[in-house]
Amino acid sequence: MREIAFAIAGLLFGSFLTVVVHRVPRRQSIVAPRSRCPRCGGELRARDNIPILSYLLLRGRCRSCGEPVSLEYPLTEAATAVLFAAVSFAIGPLLPAILVAVFVGVMLAVALIDARWRIVPNRIVYPSLVLYGIAILAGDLAGGGVDIIRGLIGMAAYGGILLVIALIVPRGMGMGDVKLAALIGLVLGALGLGYVGVAAFLGVVAGGVGGLVAMAALGYGRKQQMPFGPFLAGGAVVAALAAPPIVRAYLSLFGVA
Repeated sequence: MREIAFAIAGLLFGSFLTVVVHRVPRRQSIVAPRSRCPRCGGELRARDNIPILSYLLLRGRCRSCGEPVSLEYPLTEAATAVLFAAVSFAIGPLLPAILVAVFVGVMLAVALIDARWRIVPNRIVYPSLVLYGIAILAGDLAGGGVDIIRGLIGMAAYGGILLVIALIVPRGMGMGDVKLAALIGLVLGALGLGYVGVAAFLGVVAGGVGGLVAMAALGYGRKQQMPFGPFLAGGAVVAALAAPPIVRAYLSLFGVA
């Protein structure tokens, strides 16, 4: 069953994302050294680096020092596996499903980093823009169910709208959010511009509501910048999984579909 294969791939990719989320904000290499305990620095053995299973067998503790290991690691792996399986179910053609599965994993990593560090890392966004541009172009030329022209339109539209907002209200949105919107527009636009519209609507509305809640309940001042990336990423994930039925439901309200 394809969803199971995607879920297994998601577990492995999620394990890699835990490294990305931990090291990228600290400006450390994601390639070397090998995974190690963040507390004692002990290098993890292969048997201690199996997604979720190792955490359960070790009862959430480091084999070397016995200190607790953050629950964030298995939760990230599990969430990525679920997202990969959901993408496989939602998107039929194989190439778009693979591209979007990796994309939602990237969105999860960006959301976690921005929520904690208040940054949308260029080290993730820039390579993703380049690699997705190449992959979408190759997929379009091969007739793989993606469209590079729509992707570029989506990138310009979503990124351009947020660029205008960032220039008008610089304290409300950073340039990292603009770059993230450009990446979202590129990938989802390659599937269809309706995907970009849903992602933009959900991301901006959720961010606005989140800002009001933060001001009212958490005491955020108007000069404090709330991380907007998680809302943009969340809107992108929902759009990737459910944009067509959302668009149909919206159009049916006006008797169009």
